[in-house]
Amino acid sequence: MSSIPKSHNSTQTPHSGYHWDGSDRRFFEGWYYRVTLPDCGQTFAFMYSIEDPIGGKPYSGGAAQILGPDDEYLWRTFPDVQGFWANSSKLELGHWGKTDLRTQPTLLLPNEFDSRIKEGYQATATLNQGIIHNPATGYCRWEYEIKPVYGWGNKGELQKSTAGLLSSLPIFEPGWQILMAHGLASGWIDWNGKRYEFTDAPAYGEKNWGGAFPKKWFWVNCNCFEGEPDLALTAGGGRRGVLWWMESVAMIGVHYQGKFYEFVPWNSQVSWQIQPWGGWRMQATNSEYEVTVTGTTDLPGTPLRAPTENGLMFACKDTMQGEVRLELRSRTSNQSIITAYSSLCGLETGGNPWDTTWYSS
Repeated sequence: MSSIPKSHNSTQTPHSGYHWDGSDRRFFEGWYYRVTLPDCGQTFAFMYSIEDPIGGKPYSGGAAQILGPDDEYLWRTFPDVQGFWANSSKLELGHWGKTDLRTQPTLLLPNEFDSRIKEGYQATATLNQGIIHNPATGYCRWEYEIKPVYGWGNKGELQKSTAGLLSSLPIFEPGWQILMAHGLASGWIDWNGKRYEFTDAPAYGEKNWGGAFPKKWFWVNCNCFEGEPDLALTAGGGRRGVLWWMESVAMIGVHYQGKFYEFVPWNSQVSWQIQPWGGWRMQATNSEYEVTVTGTTDLPGTPLRAPTENGLMFACKDTMQGEVRLELRSRTSNQSIITAYSSLCGLETGGNPWDTTWYSS
């Protein structure tokens, strides 16, 4: 039955499954889960990655990173690729570090994971669970369930590839897919002894994969707007290699009241002005709508590791407490569809640093 197309009420997106084809070419895949806690103004972002899973290569191995309260950072490597597993047809993955189990790694019931896995994680479309320790910086333990609300597309319709039809081809690398533009998370996170419990908190998920790495990029993401619980924004862009040339591309996606507003290079004019840090401004126009996104922060940002040609290295900087303003307008009626603000926005710049504002060409 697995070959039947997903039902129209599914939020499963294309590219939800694991992409590695078993070859020994350079390859990475990374997953990003986030939950935002509006009551205390904090966010937890969980980043899982695997590189050169065939093993025996200079950069073979996995890692888990967490950007926690007040942009504090925790990470742990999992050098043994044999402890990693992922499903090629749907969103399911995990990496076992320390465990008393001697079986092949696979998805466990949450209570069995809790009792048998001393260090590691497992994650699906509806679950995120794990525990990591770093002797220098502390520990985090987490378990929460997720109810997806928006994938990447209109509610009740087949979901879209974030990077379009060509994202299946390795000429466009890395691939990028928003797995869940918006969802509701319920559970708990224990951060160095402080326990955060939450019900129906805004949750988000995305992934990237491939054998090539963008030269530089930026990202703006928020699904916790003031007074607008049904609004989700994801925007980003980068400079990447396509065959033998370089191209700069960007997109903006907005989900609101069941509808997906998509601004991508093949249907819109997208422009941007991105400072090295502190200021993100994007505009996009298509035949029906126009959108403006402005992100700002006075915070210094936290360096994060990202897969690079030379393995997992500090290659980007993030804050989860950025400010963002979003305005979406109809061009036909010249009416504002929504104007929204948040102080709990994810902001990132990465790759080769730039010294002056990056303007779209």
